Amino acid sequence: MKILPSFFCLLLCLSAFPSWADDGKPTNDFLGLQSDPSPFSSQHILEFWGYHDYQGSGDYSNTLRLRYYQPAALDSWRGTLRLDTAYVANYGPSEINQSSRSYSAGNTMLTVWGNHPGFLENWGGTLGGRIIFPFGNNGQWTLGPQVGQVFQSVEGSHALLNDFSPLMRYLYGFAASGTPLSNQPPPLRRLGLYPTLGFNITPNTQIRLWDENGVYYNTAGGGWFVPIDAMVTHRFNKDFLIAIGASKQVVQTYQEYNWSVYGKLSFNF
Repeated sequence: MKILPSFFCLLLCLSAFPSWADDGKPTNDFLGLQSDPSPFSSQHILEFWGYHDYQGSGDYSNTLRLRYYQPAALDSWRGTLRLDTAYVANYGPSEINQSSRSYSAGNTMLTVWGNHPGFLENWGGTLGGRIIFPFGNNGQWTLGPQVGQVFQSVEGSHALLNDFSPLMRYLYGFAASGTPLSNQPPPLRRLGLYPTLGFNITPNTQIRLWDENGVYYNTAGGGWFVPIDAMVTHRFNKDFLIAIGASKQVVQTYQEYNWSVYGKLSFNF
C-alpha cells in the first residue's frame, strides 16, 4: 500500500505547475481541464457540518462545526477567508466519562488563500495559510502555509470530470504555554494532501473525492494516513446545497480515525 501515498504526492506535484506546450509557453491545462485563475466566490457562504467518527477500540466522537466563507480583496489581490469553529463530544471506554455525550468547545481556525495577477501570472494557483487557535480542547497554536490550484472543465462541455482541485498544506503546532500539558495531545506536525476530484452525476449533483478529508503524513514521528473519502453534493437552487459523505482509512501508520460519516447544509447569500 506504500504506492498510494507516493501516487498522491506525485499527482499534487504535477498539478502545482502548468503544462508546457512545445513552444515553451504555459498552457495551464491538466487532465483536459483548464486552470481557473480566479476560483473565488463573490458570495458569502455559511455551512453547518456534522461528523460522526469511529476512533477504534470502541471510542467515538461527534462534531458540530460552523464554517463561514468571506470573499476578500486588497488592491489587485483576490481571495477567500474561511472561519471554522466546532463543538465536540467524545465517548467510549478510553474516555473519563465513558457514556457522556456532552459537547465542549473544539478547534477554532482561520484559513486565508488567494492570488495576485502580478505574481506568477502564468501559474494560476493560490497561496495561503491556516492558523488554529488554542481555544477549547486544543491547547496549542498551529499554523502553516498552503498551495492549491483549481482545474475546471470547459463550460458547456458536459464532461463527467468537473474539476481537479489539488491542495497541499503543512501545519506546525506548538503548546500555547510553551510546555505541553499531560492531558493535551502532542503538537500537530503534519503534511496534508488533498487530490480533490469532482464528478458530475446530474447538472446539480456531484460526487467529490478527497474534498473534506485528505491524505496526511506525520512529519513529527513518521507514518501515513490515507483514506478513501467521498461526498455527494446536491444543489437545490443557487442559494442552498446539501451534502453527505463518508471516509474510511486504508493506510493508517499514523492515527486519525477508523471511519467517518458526515454531512452539511450550505447557504449562499
